[in-house]
Amino acid sequence: MAAVLAELKRRSGLSYQELGRRVFTSSSTLHRYCSGKGVPGDYDLVVRIAKECGADADELNTLLRRWRAATGQEPERGAGRESGQRPAPAPVRRRPLGTRFVLAAVMALVVLCTAVASAPYEATTTVPTPAGATSWAQAPKPVDPELFGVTMNSSSGAMPSFQTGALRLWDSETRWAQVEPVRGEYDWSTLDRLLDGAEQEGLPTLFVFGGTPAWAAPEARKAAYPDGSRAAPPDDLDDWDAFVRALVGHAGARIDAYELWVMANHEHHYNGSVATLVEMTRRASRIIREADADATVVCPSITELWTAEAHEYLLRFAESGGYQYCDAAGIKLYQRQVTDPPETMLEAVRDVDRTFQRAGYHLPLWSTGTTQTVTLNDPLQDDTAADYAVRFYLTGLYARHRGLARMYFYAWGNGKIPLVLQAEGQPPTKAGLFVARLQHWLAHADVRSCGHGLQIALPENVWQCEFLMPDEHGTLRKARIRWTHTGTADTSVGTGARSVEYLDSTAREVDDRETEHITERPILIRYD
Repeated sequence: MAAVLAELKRRSGLSYQELGRRVFTSSSTLHRYCSGKGVPGDYDLVVRIAKECGADADELNTLLRRWRAATGQEPERGAGRESGQRPAPAPVRRRPLGTRFVLAAVMALVVLCTAVASAPYEATTTVPTPAGATSWAQAPKPVDPELFGVTMNSSSGAMPSFQTGALRLWDSETRWAQVEPVRGEYDWSTLDRLLDGAEQEGLPTLFVFGGTPAWAAPEARKAAYPDGSRAAPPDDLDDWDAFVRALVGHAGARIDAYELWVMANHEHHYNGSVATLVEMTRRASRIIREADADATVVCPSITELWTAEAHEYLLRFAESGGYQYCDAAGIKLYQRQVTDPPETMLEAVRDVDRTFQRAGYHLPLWSTGTTQTVTLNDPLQDDTAADYAVRFYLTGLYARHRGLARMYFYAWGNGKIPLVLQAEGQPPTKAGLFVARLQHWLAHADVRSCGHGLQIALPENVWQCEFLMPDEHGTLRKARIRWTHTGTADTSVGTGARSVEYLDSTAREVDDRETEHITERPILIRYD
């Protein structure tokens, strides 16, 4: 194993120090691994090291076999793509619970890889894979319906007519300046309409703070809204405390979570100091938790995650102690360009994960929106919009291993953005209907792995997540969702396949000798 790692490192040209920085391991520890004086405790670290060095699928399979041998496990016969056979099971041994869990995850990945290793495939295009896409496997865990959130671009109280899992209130006439136009005088009418609608639908609601009233910071710069609100903290933080206390007291349990500021590192939304933002976070968190111990406190959201400046801001907020007051971290996930595949968001998730590891925090991540310039882009074609909407949420599910727990699509009710799920007063678009169908597929499902390309013996442009889903009798059966981020590919449906379902609600029966044409529109394959 050490010889393979050493050769990969040499080939990459990376120093021990640089490679260690990328995989969050000390250079001395890496040197021990590459010289054979130490063995990584889990295979995930081996994968991270190898992938940073440019390892291909065969090299990853070789490393897996040698890591298993180095950690005292029986090497699997015929493992990898060369044999085309499922590896023989290793002897059962008693191990501590933590070790057994790690090995279970490794074995799940082995099974996932070898299950499709012998399947023939043909890709019709050769394309680069988006950065940050690490394949993973775990013990099966339920798919949380609240992953499928939407931001409400409406103040009427009307709700989506297609299935959704959670609501976020922003651009819904619920900014601080609109709720408290005069110090101590509150207009709850719009908020109550929205909360009543959410309550009737049984949807959890995230309230977003932002838009300081002009009376609270009269000399500050105006925000990008016509209500005169300010992109600054209030001059007197007692005004902040009073608003938070009044809001939580009025809404009670109807609000499930609070995002403590919107786009905190964007000067059009906040141009105060990090120290003041941390203090606002501390105060709001204390008030919310005293009033509602079950509410989720989401730290101020960070945008422009493609830039080094955003990560520097996140680090400053973390080093100032801001994240200790929160249950989750708010981030803004979106593509660099609206026409980029949704899977490109994984690069930002990876970078956020690295930044949080540097900061020493491991909070769940909530993606709470997009860039404020989204309305300046041209609409996507209907088919592209529908495919991208579904893959927006699948990308969020794919990033689960990095702590991503919630995705809020921006936005419901707005018909003047590039990708529309449903304009208020109109029926759902194809994109909205497809998102509802995806949620129907994943209702009561447990996810156990996600991967892509050669890492799981598929064409490089093919992505896959594997689940346990209840059949018509309630019995959990294996199922896979497959798609491409661009182009097409023909893949075997795999051993035990019995049906393929499509987002337009059609389906066909198959057997394991058939191939399926995989496109940018996800499909569901069910197995016996």
